[in-house]
Amino acid sequence: MTQIKRSDLSHAPVCVTCGTQYAGVERMTDCPICRDERQYVGWQGQRWTTTAEIAAGHEIRFDDAAGVTTMALEPGFAIGQRAFLIPGEGGPGGRMVMWECLPAVTEAAVQHIAGLGGVQAIAISHPHFYSAMLEWSEALGGVPIYLHEADEDWVASDSPFLRFWDGEHFALSPNIDLVHLPGHFAGSSGLLWKNGPRPGGSLFPGDAIQIAMDRRFASFMYSYPNAIPLGRKALARLKAHVDPLAFADLYGSFAGKQMIGDAKERVEASFERYRKALEA
Repeated sequence: MTQIKRSDLSHAPVCVTCGTQYAGVERMTDCPICRDERQYVGWQGQRWTTTAEIAAGHEIRFDDAAGVTTMALEPGFAIGQRAFLIPGEGGPGGRMVMWECLPAVTEAAVQHIAGLGGVQAIAISHPHFYSAMLEWSEALGGVPIYLHEADEDWVASDSPFLRFWDGEHFALSPNIDLVHLPGHFAGSSGLLWKNGPRPGGSLFPGDAIQIAMDRRFASFMYSYPNAIPLGRKALARLKAHVDPLAFADLYGSFAGKQMIGDAKERVEASFERYRKALEA
């Protein structure tokens, strides 16, 4: 498998609406992610940029979100998700796991991550957040990228760094598991940090569980921008995957969206509230 150079990746097409980079392609006419009913083509039509252009007009901001280091583009771009740096087996100061991904790489961010101990792996919840994953892998030293195999068809470019896992969970380290949370996508996944940053552990569910604005409840959707809810069977299937997981905190995909303390109980209440709404 041919490895694409980072210098080429930085000039590959990036969809302005969803932030997906199409590595190894010189020109794109439309974005498969945005054509899907879970996403949408921007109101100004299909538009393209590159990670080099994004990096020239944006910086990557590092913040602390209730004990977890987050990364986000400033000003915001495309979907606007944040990524997380989770301490790996060595704990603080050791090599980390980058959970989720951003649509651009900056040299300042790469240097900052190196100063924090570096990254041992990238893992991503679902195709909307694949963004510039291959370029990030290259920039961080060729680290592996872990994706659930049920979403393999959404991967636009081959790479020797891609690792597809299957089943219901995959251990990245003694303290970090990837867990299957199907619903939003067939391969939607979460990251379970079993012992951090506080006792009781934390779940990072991507868009499988979306924290509501009041941060007391969550919701579960097939499409968030197009307001397509999960049906009864999909909701029950997702709940069956969440029930065995132990966590006290929940960290959502967007800035400020976290439930700190009693998150498992709040998610259980959210499942029940959603189920009743379906039956109303």
